[in-house]
Amino acid sequence: MDLRKLKTILELFEGSTVVTELEISEGDDKLRLAKGAAPLFPVAPTPAVVVPSDNDAVPAKPVTPAAEEPVKGTTITSPMVGTFYRAPSPEMSPFVRVGQTVEAGETLCIIEAMKLMNEIPATVSGKVISILAESGGPVSYGDSLFIIE
Repeated sequence: MDLRKLKTILELFEGSTVVTELEISEGDDKLRLAKGAAPLFPVAPTPAVVVPSDNDAVPAKPVTPAAEEPVKGTTITSPMVGTFYRAPSPEMSPFVRVGQTVEAGETLCIIEAMKLMNEIPATVSGKVISILAESGGPVSYGDSLFIIE
């Protein structure tokens, strides 16, 4: 089974709130996914490692439930499951940078879903104060991408 196809299937399955079990057969290959099922073998937890991909990306601050601060500005969220890209291609500059002023309707990023490139526009005008997703990384429906003040 093609690795890209498998990755897309996994992203769509993880993002779905309706599908809880999925079984796919392709030739001799079989894939079975189930949400909430116990793993077949124990998996040791691994610590998360965050590697910034660009100087403009602002890493998320760990927040304790008691000290949660309200978000200042409008949060732009992902309308779909896919791969987040800050620029139209690796050789080009990003659509927006932290500190840049944007107009409503201006393209902020691209989300690739099922080999289609979907431009994500700003829903409000203002200043980009935070970029929350990593370019080239997966995003799910409802994930916070940008904060615009």
